[in-house]
Amino acid sequence: MNATQTGLLAGLVLGLAASQSFITFLVTLAVGVIGLVVGRALDGRLDLSDVFGRGRDR
Repeated sequence: MNATQTGLLAGLVLGLAASQSFITFLVTLAVGVIGLVVGRALDGRLDLSDVFGRGRDR
């Protein structure tokens, strides 16, 4: 299991810790996406240097 899968799974499990409602579904979806992004960044499949890096030289 790679970091992407682990991040997605952890995010979904954390989202399910809330009560059962439509809001819970949205929270689970949001936390799952956050876990997926973090997992991809740890795997090196997502380049965050454009977001967190220095601005372009003019």
